[in-house]
Amino acid sequence: MTDHRRIRVLWPDHLALARGKYLPTHLAHRGTRHSMSVFALLYDRDMIPAPGTRMLEGFPDMECTIDTSAIRDGWEEGVGVVVGDLVSDGAPVSFAPRNALREAVAAWEALGYTPKIGIEFEAFVLQRDDEGGWEPYDCPGSYVYGTGPMSDPMGIAEAIHDVADAVGFRLESVNGEFDSAQFEFTLEYDDAMAAADEAFLFRAMARDVAYEMGHLLTFLPRPLLDRGGSGMHINLSLVDADGNNALLDPAAADGLSDLAHRCIAGQLHHLSAMGALCAPTVNSYKRLRPGQISGYWANWGHDHRCATVRVNPERDGSTRLENRMPDASAPIHTVVAAVLTAARLGLEHRLDCPGPETGDAIEEACTDRFVADGLGGALAALAGDDVFADAIGRRLVDQFTAIKEAELGKYLEAVGDEASARDEFTDWEKAFYLPYL
Repeated sequence: MTDHRRIRVLWPDHLALARGKYLPTHLAHRGTRHSMSVFALLYDRDMIPAPGTRMLEGFPDMECTIDTSAIRDGWEEGVGVVVGDLVSDGAPVSFAPRNALREAVAAWEALGYTPKIGIEFEAFVLQRDDEGGWEPYDCPGSYVYGTGPMSDPMGIAEAIHDVADAVGFRLESVNGEFDSAQFEFTLEYDDAMAAADEAFLFRAMARDVAYEMGHLLTFLPRPLLDRGGSGMHINLSLVDADGNNALLDPAAADGLSDLAHRCIAGQLHHLSAMGALCAPTVNSYKRLRPGQISGYWANWGHDHRCATVRVNPERDGSTRLENRMPDASAPIHTVVAAVLTAARLGLEHRLDCPGPETGDAIEEACTDRFVADGLGGALAALAGDDVFADAIGRRLVDQFTAIKEAELGKYLEAVGDEASARDEFTDWEKAFYLPYL
């Protein structure tokens, strides 16, 4: 720690923002203090008295505590970085995303399993236009799975990769994605909390690096309506007490254990409620559409990218369940907690898993169930799914829902209704979301 002139203490909030403070190195062990009412904020800095935020009680403090042994090299010269935990009156802030994930992990550990997570990001690079706004990064030679200068002429993704290597982020791969100016960043597998922390810091770093180069790296799910969307895929596996991948059953016809099928069933059963937490902006539902290869249907499949839960073809330690519905406008820790919780409910409630997808799932799927058609519908689904809401944490659900209902209200006031603006990236979204996501 003494090699750093200061420490950047960060923590994930409800809006997928990395909040925190810079501290002198010699004071970092004390952590930081912040107003609990930060959790009452919307992106435009309006505040509402959401449950638990104590906005009407004088904006009291909460503490951000850190483990000094977890301080790592940051991406600013001489600055270390660490992810903190939020505490109020000696107890964890129950609706803080990192605390929600800790509870979700503990629930699996109580069953004898350690959840492992791998996270894939998709994001667009934008450049300044002649009016000072943002337009797609100019890379006319880009193509799917593209690498090198034709896909990244200004070296934006390359610079992000270089910084990631320099400070110890464990990237598995970087490549051009389906659309021009879109890139995919895949992080290595790890224990659930470590993977979420790594992804949280990586996203903050990547946006900082791109912005210093005069570009905006946006993780918004669909900022360009003439192109596809960007997701945040969550890959889940479970390790038993003997260190084995518990998703495997060599005797089964498909090589998957009963536990694997129950975990799939839970994610599909609670899909609409999960959407409110995993796809929590009005822009999310411009990505979650039929034919967008985005996790729209309540289906699963073997190596099927049009299925919401995709099972990779290997049957070994790498076997995993990839949930393709979430996007990175959501807090990463909350998303991972939601996936873990839904999967666990499938096991605990012995939910039956439907058969795998056999259609193309572009125009037709093997199910008539799908995600909500907008943020309003997703919030209603979450409110109506008491089992899921209680399992992930009622206080988190109540706080998050209040914020998102206020956010949706602002959008509806500006555009009229969600359906009428579904095929447009509105000026409201550009102002409300784009600078932050």
